[in-house]
Amino acid sequence: MTPRLSTLDLVAKVDAFPYADRDPEAYAKIMKSFYTFVWEDQQGQVPIGYMKLDVIEALNKAPATIKGQLGLHIDVSNRTVVLFRDSPHKTYEERTRLVGELTALWREQEAFAILKSWRNELWPVYGRNKELLFSIERAAMGLFGTTRYGVHMNAFIRRQDASSKYDFKIWVPRRSATKSTYPSMLDNAVAGGLMTNEDPFECVIREADEEASLPEHIMRKNAKEVCTITYIYITDERAGGEAGLIYPECQWIYDLELPADGSVVPEPKDGEVESFSLCTVEEIQEQLAQGLWKPNCAVVMLDFFVRHGIYTPENEPHYDAFRNRAHRHIAFPGPHQA
Repeated sequence: MTPRLSTLDLVAKVDAFPYADRDPEAYAKIMKSFYTFVWEDQQGQVPIGYMKLDVIEALNKAPATIKGQLGLHIDVSNRTVVLFRDSPHKTYEERTRLVGELTALWREQEAFAILKSWRNELWPVYGRNKELLFSIERAAMGLFGTTRYGVHMNAFIRRQDASSKYDFKIWVPRRSATKSTYPSMLDNAVAGGLMTNEDPFECVIREADEEASLPEHIMRKNAKEVCTITYIYITDERAGGEAGLIYPECQWIYDLELPADGSVVPEPKDGEVESFSLCTVEEIQEQLAQGLWKPNCAVVMLDFFVRHGIYTPENEPHYDAFRNRAHRHIAFPGPHQA
């Protein structure tokens, strides 16, 4: 019988990268499989990502012309990787083009399974002062281990009836069985990745239309930004490519209260969602305990329960641990930092 998952189990699956100060042995063990991706500026080096050893090997095997243009420097003794070390004059556009040539070559060579999910979307990489350094194809970003950004939204109605002791009912989509990542798992009403220079609110409006057929005017009027969630995930085979990649992530979280009369309901549109179901809190709690939710979406749902007083320090034994791990400090620079 599969063990039931607690709140701590669920957040630990998402915030899975060891904390150096709390578990130095586990941290040292996992870092044997990675190099730190650093950026050099006038103030010195700043870490911006983690690269697996097979990525380091692929960098070493890249043609000399590409390595030269990238300003690649691999420090074996310090286990660091630098790009554009000798090219501070290169522009954002030039750096983006050169990194794109590298990842396109890897795609052509079928060097990494994750590149089969190529999306032609660029995601940002930031420097020490939150400046854009370059952008990377979405499917390739995990190879560099840089911070990823996205939006998630819970859609709900307020209705009190005998089916639940809470006055919430929440719209829960089931992911398409044909999706390359986490097929058929349960999800938040809307979620998506944040492209370079895209505003989080504009992103959630776009995704709400594409995934859930939610009208723009409803979103602009009723969707509320409530917090961010931050964690460092380690991929498994369900992520659609290489297992063991490190994903530092920041998600902007939104709540959308919809009319209780059912005059506005989410409906599948772009094929990424199979169906939507209106669920009680108790039904979702059972789904979570059975591990039916996509991991990071489970944490977003649990955060909803915390923010709306469903989980409190009095009734949830892992309340403080959940709050800490769902809002982890990510040392890499970017807009997630105050």
